[in-house]
Amino acid sequence: MGGKSKQKTEKMPDMVFKLMILTYEIIDFIFPYVKNRIKNFNIKEEMTVVDYGCGPGRYTIPFSKIVGQKGEIYAVDIHQMAIEQVKKRIKKFNISNVKTKLASGIDDNKYDTGLPEKIADVVCAFDMFFMIKKPTEFLAETSRILKDDGILIIDDGHQSRNTSKEKINNSNLFEIIEESKDHMKLKKK
Repeated sequence: MGGKSKQKTEKMPDMVFKLMILTYEIIDFIFPYVKNRIKNFNIKEEMTVVDYGCGPGRYTIPFSKIVGQKGEIYAVDIHQMAIEQVKKRIKKFNISNVKTKLASGIDDNKYDTGLPEKIADVVCAFDMFFMIKKPTEFLAETSRILKDDGILIIDDGHQSRNTSKEKINNSNLFEIIEESKDHMKLKKK
């Protein structure tokens, strides 16, 4: 078909979001995918981690256990349903080290998490980078909230690794320091 995408927003429709939640619940019940994947992230106790594009909290809750009570997790998403879902999980599991933030997407002309500068040891952005319409602006916000020695962990989602790398390199904000088949670790330039 070609041409411009008809989707004007980066936020997925509510029904698609609900289907995603159900799909993740089934997958996570059958396979320990998230638990195994996060072993490679080097997240430790007392860290501050931002789960950017947190969705239903698939990574948020395991991250909160790793960082412990002296650590902090920020679950950030542009979708109100995501924030509501994470809040339900926080309440269900009686978690006190997770804070939710409704971020603005590019529909608001900028990416804004509402978080202070240099707050995060690690920012994780999973299964969402492919939907970002202005990757340089998005990466600028992740750079702003990362500490100088912080790490951005990002995956390709539904785009090729070459496309992800091109977007990262074009931003001139990060360098790739480690790659695996399912994610890349980046540090600020």
